[in-house]
Amino acid sequence: MRISFISYYYATFVKQDYEILSRFFDVERIDYRTPKHILNMARSIYNSNIVYSWFAAGHSFIAVLLAKMMKKRSVVVAGGYDVAYEPEIDYGQYTLDWHKRLYADFVLKYADAILAVSQFSAKEARARSSPRKLEVVYLGIDMDKFAPKGEKEYLVMTVASGSNVIKLKGLDTFVRAAKYHQKIKFLVIGLSEQDMKELRSQSDSQNLELCGHASQEELISYYQRAKVYCQLSYRESFGASLAEAMACGCVPIVTDRGALPEVVGDTGFYVPYGDEKETVKGIKNALESNKGALARKRIEENFSMRMRERALLEVIQSL
Repeated sequence: MRISFISYYYATFVKQDYEILSRFFDVERIDYRTPKHILNMARSIYNSNIVYSWFAAGHSFIAVLLAKMMKKRSVVVAGGYDVAYEPEIDYGQYTLDWHKRLYADFVLKYADAILAVSQFSAKEARARSSPRKLEVVYLGIDMDKFAPKGEKEYLVMTVASGSNVIKLKGLDTFVRAAKYHQKIKFLVIGLSEQDMKELRSQSDSQNLELCGHASQEELISYYQRAKVYCQLSYRESFGASLAEAMACGCVPIVTDRGALPEVVGDTGFYVPYGDEKETVKGIKNALESNKGALARKRIEENFSMRMRERALLEVIQSL
């Protein structure tokens, strides 16, 4: 079987799907950046059985449209932003111009299979359209790579990649909470220069460290050292960094929003979004708990890479 793998944003989780599919099928990756790449996309789809792409957006709109014209099957992963509508924080494709929403509407309606990364994302997709086939296929975590190592330190961390993510990730709450735990080190990784500057203007706590991009190896090292991982987000479609940290034995503290309860279950602590006092209490409880092993076990039993591989193969074979 031949698969045309259309990518626009080659993130780690997109790369993982490419690697999974490439182990079992003949996969050609086509990077779409501008309309000049449509010819390459059309050639690849014509020579393939199935078209696979991440995110219901402009590139997958073209991919699904070409697939229909050529009588090929199409699979699109709904990753979160593409089906989100959060006008309060100006987040989500459905807060954009009408043509951006039209792309997503078309993909959700006409793709042969929509794969949601969580039950929460599946619910959002159904709210936007009526997909022909909609399945939840959770993201997968490499349990060998993301694993505990050594003794845990009294370190509280969070990861926030991208820009303008302070409200989305609850980083303002995180840095305010750091002031109440002066003897504990707090760490934010993945910040843009703009967000880093804004957070520094909000807090001058000596126990707070703000960092930019880190390699995966550096991230794993921090996960292995940290006792507590915070995901204080306004919403999350899954929470890959959270799951990676849990796999490394971190005790999770999360809001009860989006897909976060699906990932954490009863292995962590919940706090209201934006509530710094409850967050301070949650951090204290997490630092005193021994739930790290339970957190790793939950990821292994529900969100391993092996489970995603099996689910993807079943979807492809069903088409």
